[in-house]
Amino acid sequence: MSDKKRFTSSRKLDHLRICAEEDIERGDAGMGDIRIVHNALPECDMGNIDLSTRFLSHHFSSPLFISAMTGGHPGTKEVNARLARIAEQFGLGMGVGSQRAALENPQLADTFSVVRDEAPHAFLVANLGVVQLRDHGIAWAEEAVEMIGADALAIHLNFLQEAIQPEGDHNAAGCLAAIEELCAGIKTPVIVKETGCGISAETARQCWGAGVRAIDIGGWGGTSWAAVESVRAEKSRRKEDRRLKLLGEDLTGWGIPTVVSLAEVLSTGSPVIVSGGVRTGLDIAKGLALGADLCGMALPLLKPALAADEALAERVESIHHELAVVMFLAGAARVADLRKARLYVTGKTRQMIGRNDPDRFRQ
Repeated sequence: MSDKKRFTSSRKLDHLRICAEEDIERGDAGMGDIRIVHNALPECDMGNIDLSTRFLSHHFSSPLFISAMTGGHPGTKEVNARLARIAEQFGLGMGVGSQRAALENPQLADTFSVVRDEAPHAFLVANLGVVQLRDHGIAWAEEAVEMIGADALAIHLNFLQEAIQPEGDHNAAGCLAAIEELCAGIKTPVIVKETGCGISAETARQCWGAGVRAIDIGGWGGTSWAAVESVRAEKSRRKEDRRLKLLGEDLTGWGIPTVVSLAEVLSTGSPVIVSGGVRTGLDIAKGLALGADLCGMALPLLKPALAADEALAERVESIHHELAVVMFLAGAARVADLRKARLYVTGKTRQMIGRNDPDRFRQ
């Protein structure tokens, strides 16, 4: 294996360990500025709350989406297997981490393909960086999809992370054209996914225009990849890497808060996955009430995924129970009902959105 390929693989394990062991959450997603109006006469049965929903013509038992976390190193295989088993058990959708390492070195493909082995019926999303798409074309995209028998393909945008990585890709020219070419040439639905800085209305319009089928906003306020790379730089033995530590720390405040990004993207189209600081069943309810189709979580599921199937299942059950309670208190027997709930929007989120639907939002 070449040094470059080995480095790509080892970086994946670095990221997993840092996310599990370090404090790498930064910012405010804006969920605290959203309040769902309480329904004192909910007129529904909490024991029969229906969490099921649809996305890209597929049925899901829950709007909880297991966001991309890992893969690409032998040490990550069991985590992906455990996440996939839970996706299968609970009828959830699941994304895998960037498949670049396995595309560079096919010996690592089983760290990703294990998800289809463990989740034969789940909605699975393959994952490829936009720079790799630009540089390698549709062939890599199709290989990523085939590797896990994917139902959709996420093209991730992570230029803040790339800018801080000493080995990062710093040239973003030609990426939009690559996305457009992919959408025109592949049958698999394409999702554009940010990784912690959010997506603006302007970028969303470009993505819809290029032919993407859905957007995962990956907003600011959850896991900060600037913080992750800052930790990596601090632990590095190379002086040139450690110099990047301060850059990572300074840029942890860069990005569009999750709720603001969600509002901007929804003003341009849908379907949309809200992710970035989604931490609880209440957060999921707020995301759905704002108009999201699915709600992605990664970090809250990582530690139980590193522990045992039982721990991960218990965490998912807890999230689902909280979501059902919130829906009951909003008088929403189904996800579609929750999307009709009236909301209060306050604080910085209200200031940044700058506009409100008078029928749903109140100060």
